Amino acid sequence: MKLRYLAALTFLALTVAIAPVKAENPAHVKQLLETNLCAKCDLSGANLRDAHIIGADLRGANLRGAVLVGANLEGADLTGANLTGADLSDTYITEASLNNTNLTGVNFTRAHLAHTEAYRAIIKDVNLTGAYVHDTPISVGGD
Repeated sequence: MKLRYLAALTFLALTVAIAPVKAENPAHVKQLLETNLCAKCDLSGANLRDAHIIGADLRGANLRGAVLVGANLEGADLTGANLTGADLSDTYITEASLNNTNLTGVNFTRAHLAHTEAYRAIIKDVNLTGAYVHDTPISVGGD
């Protein structure tokens, strides 16, 4: 009996450890996609692949681990947002604000970053492979 209990407990522990964690608030995802207004929203881990969130207000939003592959963030305000570990591959970011944003571990592979502010942003361990960066203070080793 003890062996069966231990096996079940081990299985449960492994299932919880392996299962993907979805932490985003579904209401916040819906709000962003419908209104482009989502300051201080919890979008951590959200799948925003190919989202057209032009001019979005994402000030102070939690986008930790979010998937924004192919998204259009033209003119978006991400001031103070947390993008730690987010995937912004193939993302279009122009005329945007990344001021005071945490960009630690962000994947900018093939992203298009132009005329974007990043004053006092935390820029560590970013991947800029094949990225187009123009008039934007983001580089490997950054500030």
